[in-house]
Amino acid sequence: MNRPYNFSAGPAAMPQEVLSEAAAEMLDWHGSGMSVMEMSHRGKEFIAIYEQAQLDLRELLAVPDNFKTLFMQGGGLAENAIVPLNISRAGSADFVVTGSWSHKSQQEARKYCSVNIAASNAAQGHTSLPDPSSWQLTPGASYVHICSNETIDGVEYQTLPDLQALGSEAALVVDCSSHVASRPVDWSRVGLAFAGAQKNLGPAGLTLVVVREDLLGHAMAVCPSAFNYKTVADNQSMFNTPPTYAIYIAGLVFQWLKRQGGIPAMEARNQAKAALLYDAIDNSQLYFNKVAPDCRSRMNVPFFLRDESLNDAFLTGARAHGLLQLKGHKSVGGMRASIYNAMPIDGVQALVNYLHEFEKRRS
Repeated sequence: MNRPYNFSAGPAAMPQEVLSEAAAEMLDWHGSGMSVMEMSHRGKEFIAIYEQAQLDLRELLAVPDNFKTLFMQGGGLAENAIVPLNISRAGSADFVVTGSWSHKSQQEARKYCSVNIAASNAAQGHTSLPDPSSWQLTPGASYVHICSNETIDGVEYQTLPDLQALGSEAALVVDCSSHVASRPVDWSRVGLAFAGAQKNLGPAGLTLVVVREDLLGHAMAVCPSAFNYKTVADNQSMFNTPPTYAIYIAGLVFQWLKRQGGIPAMEARNQAKAALLYDAIDNSQLYFNKVAPDCRSRMNVPFFLRDESLNDAFLTGARAHGLLQLKGHKSVGGMRASIYNAMPIDGVQALVNYLHEFEKRRS
């Protein structure tokens, strides 16, 4: 089946193999007589699904033994509150603001702890990253929060900052929602990472939290029990009913990723896709990208037409070519192509071909 190429920023395109497998198992999972969405989360059938998903996730992301992997709900936005409720100890936290999502994160955290903006790229229009050596870190801060890939602005850390080298003992908290599982993680630099599943891992409704064990057990008294990381960890993510079907689909995605060669293979594929698309934009007279080349996102590529009166015609033509969801976020305008793991290089090539064709017709 030939499907259009979906460049949505999230919920995003899923691997077609995963969708086909889920469709085949919809009414009867492995002879159980039940759909996964009908199963008790404490029944042996779902426990088998959950345990396999946990094993595959830890293997894929090479999660060290001293980290817990939690399957939660609420998305990345909820984690902006859940993180300070769990690890700020009502003290202070540093935030590096590099775009729309990290800005929202620091706003939410102010309800629960003292917030210091250690650095910001707002003056540069969120088109570059402040050098970690320039960050104004707070002595004794509980954690330092970064969004390692800004979905809207298209800015990505190519390497995670080394807080110890900067003289900070704080835990690094990473919102990696829009590029989780797209490249390896240096866990030696991370205290906690979280990600909504709906971009690279599965459907909306599931949130992944990977948290170092020494950060557990420090939640504020007002923290809801279902959001207390230690409670969730002690109950294997089943203190309350987890998002069972989303976990099942994510588990299928994990197995698909393993069949592709794992995270190193996906990183190489993502680098090739991004290079192909950025090269087409940079060598155009019609399109342009504002982000500094050393911090361009491999996952979310915003671009603009120099003649914005052509925007509607561009999008109409793209849909006719089977290229969907290319309109940029309403806060920044322009276009945006999200090229997550599930987007094949053929899809990026089809977009590049259309970019060339549209420009040629307008020249």
